Amino acid sequence: MNILLIVIAVIAIILLFTGGFVSSLNFLLWVGIVLLVIAAIVFLVRMLTGSRRV
Repeated sequence: MNILLIVIAVIAIILLFTGGFVSSLNFLLWVGIVLLVIAAIVFLVRMLTGSRRV
């Protein structure tokens, strides 16, 4: 699950940059923000609960 979290965060950052640089693909900015928020929530939940399952 940790690898999945890293992949989602990287995709979110790439989409944020792509959406920021290309105005015609503005929806990618919102997709990137949503994915980044989801990755942050999953990370915080895993840190608070102490779940270390792979």
